Amino acid sequence: MVLLHGWMDVSASFQFLVDALRGDWDVYAPDWRGYGLTAWGGTDCYWFPDYLADLDFLIDEIDAAPIDLVGHSLGGNVAALYAGARPGRIRKLVNLEGFGMPPTRPDDAPRRYARWLDELRQRPGLKPYRDFAELAARLRKGNTRLSAGRADFLARHWGRETEDGSVVLRGDPAHKIVNPVLYRVEEAQACWRQVRAPVLWVEAAESDTATRMKLPAGELAARRASFPNLRYEVVPDAGHMLHHDQPEALARLIEEFLGN
Repeated sequence: MVLLHGWMDVSASFQFLVDALRGDWDVYAPDWRGYGLTAWGGTDCYWFPDYLADLDFLIDEIDAAPIDLVGHSLGGNVAALYAGARPGRIRKLVNLEGFGMPPTRPDDAPRRYARWLDELRQRPGLKPYRDFAELAARLRKGNTRLSAGRADFLARHWGRETEDGSVVLRGDPAHKIVNPVLYRVEEAQACWRQVRAPVLWVEAAESDTATRMKLPAGELAARRASFPNLRYEVVPDAGHMLHHDQPEALARLIEEFLGN
């Protein structure tokens, strides 16, 4: 089972889910380039296709294809595209709140390129926290379902100490720079239609991610319909970080699906 984390997240974010698994699983959870314990790219920004290439080479190293692939948010989007590009390498696919991106129009291109150029000149930074306790408190403020223990665990894996003793997230701020290439949902759907693996599409009942992305229910249904063999589930009492909020319930769903 290969677990792919989301944007500005780290692989250790899956620890609660892994702890809740009952089966005997061989689990791989990589940090994407520029996140967690990986080196930062040293480049202006990051390009989405590189994630697919990194995953392709990782599966070579695992040498166990076809694999079971589980992706959250950004990781879910990568997983779904990869499963269409390399359908023979995926046995089953679990997509956790990986909705794709809002649709774009060709007329959006000039503004997107201009924004990208502006952000290259005014590069984003990372907000410093006084210590891990302050970061943990910030995580609990953003997600009231997090216990103090889980928030502390996440803070110590999401964050790293700097030379002055403050704590910043383990993510290259260059990830915050907008991608200049427009997201074309038609291209994503063309990949999704090539997925041969059974798909478990999981949403969180209390997530506002689709709303913030301005993806109405009809649009989400159309995206789900792009996959030839899809099962749709909703996890109650969970937000976008459903693997933090309801890891036990999510583990049951995943294991039941992968075990069939």
